[in-house]
Amino acid sequence: MREHIHFVTGRLAEFSLRNLLTELAPRVGFDYSVDVLGITVAALMTTDWIARRIQVPEGTSRVLLPGYCLGELGVVEKAAGVNVERGPRDLRRLPDFFGQREAADDYGAYDIEILAEINHAPRSTLREILSEAGKLRADGADRIDLGCDPGDPWSGVGETVGALVEAGHRVAIDSMNAREIEAAVHAGAQLVLSVNRSNREAAVDWGCEVVVVPDDPATMSGLQETIEFLAEHRVPLRIDPILEPIGFGFAASLGRYLEVRRRFPDAEMMMGIGNLTELTDADSAPINVLLLGFCQELGIRSVLTTQVINWARSSVRECDLARRLVYYAERHRTLPKRIEPRLVMLRDCEVPRYGSENLARLAEEIKDHNVRIFAEEGQLHVVSAGLHLAAADPFALFARLQSDAPREVDADHAFYLGYEMAKAVTALTLGKDYRQDEALDWGFLTVNEQSHRLGGTAQKGAAPSTLESDPTKNT
Repeated sequence: MREHIHFVTGRLAEFSLRNLLTELAPRVGFDYSVDVLGITVAALMTTDWIARRIQVPEGTSRVLLPGYCLGELGVVEKAAGVNVERGPRDLRRLPDFFGQREAADDYGAYDIEILAEINHAPRSTLREILSEAGKLRADGADRIDLGCDPGDPWSGVGETVGALVEAGHRVAIDSMNAREIEAAVHAGAQLVLSVNRSNREAAVDWGCEVVVVPDDPATMSGLQETIEFLAEHRVPLRIDPILEPIGFGFAASLGRYLEVRRRFPDAEMMMGIGNLTELTDADSAPINVLLLGFCQELGIRSVLTTQVINWARSSVRECDLARRLVYYAERHRTLPKRIEPRLVMLRDCEVPRYGSENLARLAEEIKDHNVRIFAEEGQLHVVSAGLHLAAADPFALFARLQSDAPREVDADHAFYLGYEMAKAVTALTLGKDYRQDEALDWGFLTVNEQSHRLGGTAQKGAAPSTLESDPTKNT
């Protein structure tokens, strides 16, 4: 039997809700009914108020209330006799609520290891290194790489590696100095970056895996010989042909990874991706996704990343999300699109529109003088009872609001409107979806806001009639 869902809404949202359900219900596969209760703004409902008025048709499977509805769901369940839940705060998010996403239930697997480097480790205190390692592991790092400085060996390398191992970290040492490496390996480091002709003989005695690099990346000289030498001495290895920055052989370096995979089809490989993310004037997330996609297809099962420069300071988290996305895309032979919204940060996947006609109708139908803010078609819109103003300049719009509004805007309300308009302008500038009283969506970087016009007021025990919000955004 098909599920029958009973939607509860207010008068203003009825038209939009019915239009959306006409398309959504057949696609998801449920029957529905709509209960339009005697209130204009759906957000002002409480569960006690709904329980006294709801009319549930026979055969209903569950009831869906507006997302902003306050109160305990149990009182409605008692009146309705079926399960009750809150829907999304924005009715345009109903498709997401019903799982209309392309990713399957198995999303989240990966097979690429992330090495996160702590740069210039000898310049940091042990406490600083342990703190940074903990943050990197929380962001998704599988191994902590201690980046050493050229010159004399780091006297504290053994103590630092030992402390990291004791704290539960897997450790790599990034050095070409054999004495420094030996101390790190003795203390528990399990991987050495890097080995070439200059230190490969010492690697025989370290008893751990190493990363092989060419003596000269441009010509790949020494790589074949070092690989053969280490293989002969049974030293486990992975190969890194070295990724070059743009303008310094980037395209050719990608070709070297392809060539190494052709020559060594079964070898473990690694890519150091910081030469792109740290040395390119661009946000790091899309660069990380592209490079992880390259690694996934080529069977490169480890990447080394850094997050020193500000625009790349979340690279480990980006790589953690990216490796899941590219693994899923390759495994399912599907486009890596509309699967991982947390990596879409600057702009939104889509920006729903109400349209001028609906905004004008809203101004005609609402009866209160609370201000609703919208951002679309290159303009900010303020809507209240009998009032619809629009302008691209928030200062000009606020001046018109002060002039045309039937009552004076006090200081607290002016501060609130200014804050919301600033968010709305940001949304217009970047192509993001603005929803009043909610944080802009910055993907995994989003910091949720407490609503100061709805949730914040409600927590102080205000009566429902004071809890104004955008009525068209509620089911």
